[in-house]
Amino acid sequence: MEKEELYTVITGASRGLGKCLANECARRGRNLILVALSNEGVMETADELAGKYAIKAIGYETDLTSGENIYSLAEWIKSEYKIDMLINNAGIGGTNHFEEVKADFIDTIIQLNMKALVLLTHQLLPLLKSNRESFILNIAGIAAFGPMPYKTIYPASKAFVSSFSRGLNAELKGNNVSVSVAYPGGMATNSEVVERMNRYNFLVKSTFLSPGKTAKILIRKTLDHRTVIVPGLANKMSRLFIKFIPEDVRLNIFSRNLQKEMLVNPA
Repeated sequence: MEKEELYTVITGASRGLGKCLANECARRGRNLILVALSNEGVMETADELAGKYAIKAIGYETDLTSGENIYSLAEWIKSEYKIDMLINNAGIGGTNHFEEVKADFIDTIIQLNMKALVLLTHQLLPLLKSNRESFILNIAGIAAFGPMPYKTIYPASKAFVSSFSRGLNAELKGNNVSVSVAYPGGMATNSEVVERMNRYNFLVKSTFLSPGKTAKILIRKTLDHRTVIVPGLANKMSRLFIKFIPEDVRLNIFSRNLQKEMLVNPA
C-alpha cells in the first residue's frame, strides 16, 4: 500500500456531473479512483485525466446495484489505497406513471441511489477516518426538497440521501471527516437530457447549471467543509420555492411540467 499517496473515489464517474467532478479533482492535483459501469469509457477517462494533469488515476468497472460488487470494490480499495475523499455521485432516475414503471427499474433506483451510497460509505469510513482530514460528498439534488409526481421514487431516494448525509455529518462532529450533501438542479449532461430540458418553460430552465460549473462549486465548498451545498442562485431560488409555496400548488406545477418529460420506456 502506498501510504503517502491519497486518492479520491468517485462513483458514476464516466459521464455528466461525475466526469466533471473527476476533472475538477484532477485539476486540483488529486489522485483518482473512478468507478462506473462497464463499457462507459471510465478507463479512457482515467487515462485522459492522468495524462492531462500528471496525477494517478485508476478506472474500476462494476455495477453498484449488486451488494457483492460494492463489497468487492470496498475491499479492493482498502487493500491497495489510502483515500481522503469519497464522492457518491452514481444515481439513476426517470419519469413515468408509477404503475407503468417496471419493478426491476424501481429496484435499480433503490439499490443504486440509496443502498450503494450507504454501504460504500460504511465500508470506506474507517479508511477515511485514518487521515488527518477527509471528506465525503453525497449528491442529492433539488428533487430531495419535496415530492414530485411521475418521479415518485427518485425524489424520495434523494430525500433519503439528504437525511442520511446530514445525520452522518452530525454524528462525525469532532472527528476528522466532513460530510457534505449537494443539491444541484437539472444539468445538460447528454443530448437526450437537453431535449427534455428544452420542453420546460423559461422559469424552469433558468435553474439549470452546466455540469462543469456545478462541479467547481461542489468541490470548492466540500473542501471548505460546507455541510449543505446548493450550487447557483437559481437553485437557491428553487429551494425557497419548494419550501414556501403550498404543496398542492407546487405539485400541480410539477405535474404539468413533468408530464412533458414523460419517458416511454424508463427501463
